Amino acid sequence: MNQQQLTNEIVSIEAFNDLIVDSIQDIKGKKIVKLDLRSLGSTPTDFFIICEGESNTQVKSIADNIRKRVKEEIGILPSHAEGVQEGLWALMDYFNVVVHVFHPEKRAFYDLENLWSDASFTEYASL
Repeated sequence: MNQQQLTNEIVSIEAFNDLIVDSIQDIKGKKIVKLDLRSLGSTPTDFFIICEGESNTQVKSIADNIRKRVKEEIGILPSHAEGVQEGLWALMDYFNVVVHVFHPEKRAFYDLENLWSDASFTEYASL
């Protein structure tokens, strides 16, 4: 059984996404959006969850909190993570959900929301 199958059996994708968003809100992440890519053609994943932190420390803390809570509450680690230590753009790949935690300048530069503008967007409140 691969990690994606395990995720689907343990928790619904909606609950998984909600846990990630809640983990971001715990650390006061800003401008949180979920992009549902499932209706598009060939995509690297089903969902992107994108947010930003106001400093390198906050970007790292958000990524660390996501990893910690998902591991503790569901028992899953990302299949791949990068950029967490630098705190400019942390990427966490959970197969059917890829989380991007950006420093504001990096988010503006990569502009993933515009790149995937055909996706269905859900915006979440910054706490």
